[in-house]
Amino acid sequence: MSSPSITSPTSDHAWSESLLSSSGTLPDPGDDQHDGDYSTRMEELLNDDEDGPNEGSEGNEDDEEGFLYNGVDATDSSFSGYHDLMSDVLEEPIAHEAEEPLALPGPTPEILQVENSGTFARAASPALNINSARPFLHPTVSRLRSHTPQSSPVSSNSWTRTSFTPESTSHTPSNESSLSRISSLSNLQIYPLGLVESAAAKPPTHSGVLAREVFRWTELQDITRHAYSSKIPKASSVLGSLSLGSPTVLAANGFICIGMDSGKICVYDFKQNLKCICGDGNGPVTALALSHDHTYVASGHSSGHLQLFDLKVPQHPVRFVPPTTLVAVSSGRKEGHLLGSKIVSIAFVAERHTAIVSADEHGLAFYHSLGKVLFVEAADTLRILGKYPLDGSTVIPASLSTSRIYHPSMAPLPMGSSSHVTDKYNIIALLTPTKIVVVGLKPTPKTWFKCVRQANEGGPWKSKTRWKGNLAWFPSVLHPQGKINQPKIGSIIDASLESTSTTPCLVYTWGSVMHFIRVSESRSVQSVRNPRSGKTQEVEIGRISYEDAGLWTAEEDIFMVQWLNVNQVVVLLPSTLAVYDIRSSSLVEHVQFDSTSLMSPSLGATVNGAIPYAEAVTEVAHSLRIYKGKIFLLGRDNIRVGTLLTWADRILSLVEAGDFLSAIELTRLYYLNEAPGNQNGLPDDSISRQLVIGEKMRDLMIASASYAFSDDRMTDGTHFTPDGRGVDRTSLFQGLVKISCLACMALEDFEFLFEDLYQRFEEAGISRIYTSQLEPFILTGQIRLIPPRITQRLVALHDEDGAPQYVERLIWHIDPACLDINQAIHLCQRHHLYDALIYVYTRALRDYVAPIVDLINLIREVQREQLSSFDFTDAAEKEATLGPRLETVILDAYKLYPYLANILSGLTYPSEEPLPDDEALIAKKDVYSFIFSGRSTTWPSGEEAKLILTSDEVGGVEPTYPYARLLLNFDAESFLHSLDLAFEDSFLNDELQGISRLVIVRILLEIITSETTPPRDVSFVNIFVARNVPKYPQFLQIAPSTLHKTLLGLATDGDRTTREDRQLAAEYLLSVYNPHESDHITHLFRDAGFYRILRSWHRQEQQWPELLKTLLDDPDLHYTDLFHSIDEVLLVSARANKGSPPPDLVDTLQNALPRLLQSDVTRTASVLDKHTPHLHRVALTALGDDGDHERFLYLEHIISPSRTGEHFPSSSSDEDLPSRLGVGLCEQYISLACRFRPSIATKIIKSLSSNPLDWKLVLQACESTAVYDAAIWILNWKDDAEAALVKSEAYQKHVVLELAQAMNKQSNTPPDDHTDIRHKLDALKSIGRASVETLEDAWLKLLRSQIQSVQNVSDCFPDPETRDDATLVISTMRSLIQETFGSLVSTTSAHPISFPRLFKRLINSGPTAAGTHYTEFRTILTQMLESYRSDGDMLVITKRMLDRDIFEKVAQITRDRGRGWAPSQNTCASCRESLLQSTLTNTPNLTSNHIIISRTGSIRHSSCSSRS
Repeated sequence: MSSPSITSPTSDHAWSESLLSSSGTLPDPGDDQHDGDYSTRMEELLNDDEDGPNEGSEGNEDDEEGFLYNGVDATDSSFSGYHDLMSDVLEEPIAHEAEEPLALPGPTPEILQVENSGTFARAASPALNINSARPFLHPTVSRLRSHTPQSSPVSSNSWTRTSFTPESTSHTPSNESSLSRISSLSNLQIYPLGLVESAAAKPPTHSGVLAREVFRWTELQDITRHAYSSKIPKASSVLGSLSLGSPTVLAANGFICIGMDSGKICVYDFKQNLKCICGDGNGPVTALALSHDHTYVASGHSSGHLQLFDLKVPQHPVRFVPPTTLVAVSSGRKEGHLLGSKIVSIAFVAERHTAIVSADEHGLAFYHSLGKVLFVEAADTLRILGKYPLDGSTVIPASLSTSRIYHPSMAPLPMGSSSHVTDKYNIIALLTPTKIVVVGLKPTPKTWFKCVRQANEGGPWKSKTRWKGNLAWFPSVLHPQGKINQPKIGSIIDASLESTSTTPCLVYTWGSVMHFIRVSESRSVQSVRNPRSGKTQEVEIGRISYEDAGLWTAEEDIFMVQWLNVNQVVVLLPSTLAVYDIRSSSLVEHVQFDSTSLMSPSLGATVNGAIPYAEAVTEVAHSLRIYKGKIFLLGRDNIRVGTLLTWADRILSLVEAGDFLSAIELTRLYYLNEAPGNQNGLPDDSISRQLVIGEKMRDLMIASASYAFSDDRMTDGTHFTPDGRGVDRTSLFQGLVKISCLACMALEDFEFLFEDLYQRFEEAGISRIYTSQLEPFILTGQIRLIPPRITQRLVALHDEDGAPQYVERLIWHIDPACLDINQAIHLCQRHHLYDALIYVYTRALRDYVAPIVDLINLIREVQREQLSSFDFTDAAEKEATLGPRLETVILDAYKLYPYLANILSGLTYPSEEPLPDDEALIAKKDVYSFIFSGRSTTWPSGEEAKLILTSDEVGGVEPTYPYARLLLNFDAESFLHSLDLAFEDSFLNDELQGISRLVIVRILLEIITSETTPPRDVSFVNIFVARNVPKYPQFLQIAPSTLHKTLLGLATDGDRTTREDRQLAAEYLLSVYNPHESDHITHLFRDAGFYRILRSWHRQEQQWPELLKTLLDDPDLHYTDLFHSIDEVLLVSARANKGSPPPDLVDTLQNALPRLLQSDVTRTASVLDKHTPHLHRVALTALGDDGDHERFLYLEHIISPSRTGEHFPSSSSDEDLPSRLGVGLCEQYISLACRFRPSIATKIIKSLSSNPLDWKLVLQACESTAVYDAAIWILNWKDDAEAALVKSEAYQKHVVLELAQAMNKQSNTPPDDHTDIRHKLDALKSIGRASVETLEDAWLKLLRSQIQSVQNVSDCFPDPETRDDATLVISTMRSLIQETFGSLVSTTSAHPISFPRLFKRLINSGPTAAGTHYTEFRTILTQMLESYRSDGDMLVITKRMLDRDIFEKVAQITRDRGRGWAPSQNTCASCRESLLQSTLTNTPNLTSNHIIISRTGSIRHSSCSSRS
């Protein structure tokens, strides 16, 4: 149901007075008043932009009318000639139903927030109570701390809390708010398109992004009903056959011509009237063309026939070109398309009716001159591309029909609206899969140039779509708006036409690549000899040349290209319809579009399988045509016409939908050149564009305001709902203010916003809506200059609402000249808005001392409250009485320090923007004079001056420098931080200003001499002085005695929290001052903890023991840094002492060993091993009686550094290990390893076997700790294999016995708690895996012992399946026997062992009475053989897999080698020389660098090929 129309208001802002006419002047007062609805007025407002220059894709005459369709089928009218037809073309703009809009990709936009700018937004500080610490500078911010001082002023945001929360001041609108005629969003959203979408008229897409209409399509219903029906009405039967068939191809320039699969051609005018039906068969129409003057139609058919029709007598063709045969061609009697060759392209040459060019599917192209001589047809056919398959056949060979079908594209250069020098050449462009060829038919047929396709250009050639290409010409036309819109292309442009016409441009595609070239004529003078006279004369000869104009690569294959205008090309992709702009070299528009919905002339061939369906649907080049900016689409079910919407169309569509806010926003984006999509119809330069759009935007705002506040709108149907509740229009007025603010900012003209629009809101009594929507733009700094009456209203509204915090941030962002000073000051004082008050004082009144006076009074109030707090005896009562009030006062008082930092640095408060130089000079003079005044002074000057006191008591004595003393006592660190920032300003360099750095320092030193100054304040002053003296040595020339006193003050302060800060300050001071009494200073520094300074001194004086003590005493030194420093000290001291550390340093190190070992055992071991290895025993002794594990770590780090990593690599090697460790330490290490690392004990012993060890002690240690594998290895390494086997058997029996006992003890424990059993099994494995070089008897004893152990354990558990631990033990022991057999089989002993003989002896060695021995042996042997069998199967499978992979690879290589073209001979086809020739050494070499083999088999040298 359509919404009711909206009538325009009849008010003072009538259309006759508010809207400019298209000429830019006010309409005559005597003209009729415009009546009608709002959308009609907006259409009239924009209608002058629709009359732009017609830029046809085929160079139309200036007197032709553009094609415009109103969406209503026209009534039938008789055909009355070409001129009558053109006079009937409609003028009205297209107005019809559009396709479903598509959302453009892009991020979801954010809603315009009402927030404070980042410069001023400050988070609220946590609440403080009376007992909490006062606000202070964080140590990482304070310039007096040990952190790196800041080089720039600290933001005031870090000093104080804010007195407001950053919330929007906008009142929440009703949830049922609507916009214009339709319900819309309650808050304005700035979309990527800049539109405020109406929720009901155009629902947002799923992503919430407003869809933007790019093309507007209309179905030509009358043509669709006629062309897509199987039968036509009887009234039209006289024009042709009753059976039309189905559409196949389309031509649209002057008329709409549709080719049918029945061979007929339907011709319609632009009113959809059927004019005629041409053709009488000869197969489906596969190519169609309409002459330049729209009087002749040429058709190409699937059978190879060509027909030419005169539209005045369409019943029979005026010319007919039948196909020929290979026999006729081979005899030289005839040229032409072969019978059965489908015509894929046909076109007229220049303005001639009987000159056409055509191309077929096999790559053959011809020029046909179909004239008459003495009233007799004299057709002349000239082949211009392709070759015949001369094999004597009379039909198309099967091989040709399958291998050479690549559908070449062809297009002659059409005539444009402006003549060009290239017109006389009759240029034709032909595109093949491998090259683009441009030929000229006049004066004689000639190929002017060709461009070869690069390898894999447009993508690999596997896809058949990449064998096809498309091309289109844009002829020479007059420059739009009398200027050149195309990129300049060198000097080949004809100078006579350069200022008035464009150069012809050709676009062509291969696969996914699109090229642009510009074609022009270049002339040169050549000498020509007359063959008759023999004379030579110079003649100016012209030739066609070209210049590349661009290249673009798409993501998909390109199916079709057509020129939309002189600068834009429509590109059809498989799933996209796009517009490419050659000026920006990018897509300016793109929408989703299914290319398979278009008609393909090859679809009929898919029925019998002649052409695959997937290939047929890509042949849609004849289904898209463009004429005068209108796009015609021949679909499978209908024919449509569409247009690319211009900027005026889009704005008008929003106006027609009633969404005038979005219309203003879109206009603003066009004004700023930020609107997405095309900008057709707008000037190229920004100044002209803004002149055109600016006036429209002003008129839109005026008209929108008039409509929003009109009486008609308040009473029309849009103000009511079916339920009778009415509609809340809050969002309408909110959006109007927001959009108007954005538009006025773009125009930089706020007269409408602050005068007309505000007046309307004020008169309607809804000024609160206006101010609430204006405020966000003020807070973000976008609008600063506001009329005082609006400023007063803004401030008053917040004061009435009881929200003074909003007033403060509002005052910050308004220009001071726009403020009502009295209103602002009274409001700020009443609500304690000191940030805003300071802003008013400094920026509006230029008074920089008044804020200091007000904040000093707050400091005095805090001090008085703190003194009065002593009257309270109860802490809770004191907290409840003074806490909340005093907290607010303290936080406000602290604003004084960032204010001083900003002003003394030449910045405003709180925005920190630079002050003008003259104003900053005055501000600094006033503040310095007041702060460092020697006595109390009055302010302000004049009759209202008051004495500013600082004493805590009424009538008390004022101290010297009262204000500096007060600020220092309140918070010394914050005050000195502000001064430290001020010291960087060059203002203090000039002593003539009356203040300098030296004067300030002297004042501070004088203040701290007072006994009432707290020690912490004294310490901060000393830090301040010490850090600034070396920074400004030319300005701070202080006596050495004062510096010495400052240094002592830094060292004697007992506050540990400032130790590092004081040490850093002392380092600064020592850089310019060398103190006396060094021993006393050293003692003070040690007591103060200035270890960094002491280390520097001791290192400089080479006092190594003292330096080591300093390192050890420093509690802040990390242990890793400690050991690195000790290593460095020992290394440097050894260089100065003939390669060894001094004895006193070694003694100091020895005394410090307990502490070092406690810090890190391994690092201590590294340091001692590198520098003092003789202290190893001392260090091991220092570990105490219970430090065995630490001893193991210590020795492990020294002896096996590769396992633990060396912290300090030593130059010692393993060869001098005994000399470094002494006697017994290696044995001790092995013993400890057997205790703490039994798994690696054998490896450790192997690594130390080359050292002189006490092997008896080592063997005892191994046996005592049950490391049996190590003991067996030792015996075997000592060449005592028999003893090793005996020990192994004994160990094995012992472990088996312990294993059985452990199993009996743990029979009642949970299944998972078998730790002891697992340990025994690990020991048993290690015994069995210990390698021993032995004879057959020894192997027999070992195997027999292992089998006997398994039998013994099995006898203990007759039914092992009932116990998990028994199954685990027996399976582990059997696997151990398998490993022994495996070692026996793979042994490489010098004495060969017979496995069968050993096997027999092993069976016979068992007891004969029972079969347990044999059964157990059989079980083990069976498991072993199964294991071997599985390994063998795995090898067989692996071999088969490898064989198969090798076969496939070899087969692939063979196929690859078989690819390509084989040469037919070994000699060059051009020079007849051998490609390979033998040199004196009989080594074949190539006679040229490259050899070229063609697909026909011919082979040439590359040099010969280039010459040919």
